[in-house]
Amino acid sequence: MWRWLGLIVVTAAATVVLDELSVPSAALFAGLVVAAALALAGLAPRERHLSDGAGTKPPLPRPIGIAGQGVLGVYIGTMVQPSVLAGLADSWLPVIVIALGTLVLSVAGGALLGLHRRVDPLTGSLALVAGGASGLVALTRELGGDERMVAVVQYVRVGLVTVSLPIVATTVFGAHTGSATSTHSASAGDQLWGLLLCAGAIAVGITVGRLIRLPAAGLLGPLIVTVVAELTGVAGSAAVPVVLVTAGYAVIGWQAGLGFTQESLRAIGRVLPHAVVLIVLIGVGSAGLGAALSVWTGESMFDGYLATTPGGIYAVLAAAAASGSNITFVLASQIVRVLLMLFVAPFAARLYNRWRLRRDNRRAGQPALVSAADEPVYPHVS
Repeated sequence: MWRWLGLIVVTAAATVVLDELSVPSAALFAGLVVAAALALAGLAPRERHLSDGAGTKPPLPRPIGIAGQGVLGVYIGTMVQPSVLAGLADSWLPVIVIALGTLVLSVAGGALLGLHRRVDPLTGSLALVAGGASGLVALTRELGGDERMVAVVQYVRVGLVTVSLPIVATTVFGAHTGSATSTHSASAGDQLWGLLLCAGAIAVGITVGRLIRLPAAGLLGPLIVTVVAELTGVAGSAAVPVVLVTAGYAVIGWQAGLGFTQESLRAIGRVLPHAVVLIVLIGVGSAGLGAALSVWTGESMFDGYLATTPGGIYAVLAAAAASGSNITFVLASQIVRVLLMLFVAPFAARLYNRWRLRRDNRRAGQPALVSAADEPVYPHVS
């Protein structure tokens, strides 16, 4: 109990500090760093022993982790509002095509990272998918990847994008990106309705998602239900309470952080230089796709760049607002990109796993048939 109390208190304090520094998804990053530090120091909550004495369970109970994923799914889903998507007007086709191009870049980068002897292909592909960093960390465990590696690489990606964005905006486009954002606080009624939406979307989404064998049902099930509620008007002005979102982020960070060991930390340290190079290349490629989007849609080159920036959506929106850009177009394009990445990534990972297992079975002279239950589960990095 004391270990959990210490984890919660230190995470809360770190979240406040990081939030003041405008770190994206501050609670998730705080949860990851604090849990990892405590785990490495031997002060984190310990693994739980099974009642029959046959093995152990992770420190964080699975239902709590699934609940954290569900909250995040609902939170992302509330961004998909008809008024925002209307900002694309007649630009749907180019935005989707360019978003697919960004996905191809990410997959190619992930495949190259997966060639590293300390990274399995699934983890490599998820670590470099350019969109929905917190969502990808949440679903990595469900797909059998190493969530520690994915969490670190994803947040290095977000950090690099966030830091480089104002530099590129100023030096390349001559745009002003100073702070010019307004904050909006949801009313108590909207938050209460958001709480009810959250409970209903999680219950329905996870149940139906498991019945239809949806990959990462804990995240994608509630996300799908919430998107439907938003697009049909059922969600109305519902807003997920900030406290609940913060708790969900922290839980996802703990899931990854509590699994850290000295060996895994050294392994990630060896992989990180390769990941940084690939992140930079993906960023350059995305900027090129942004130029193509600008030519295709007639939007400015800066708007095209912001619309295709591979991460840091809140920093992107702040820059768009401060520079007087077409913020509805940028926001809608970014949401389409995030949704596309979150939905396509798990299905692509599942298909790749099946292909890889068939190939390995053929090489070993074994039957090539693969069922859903036979999908490989890669061991964590060590």
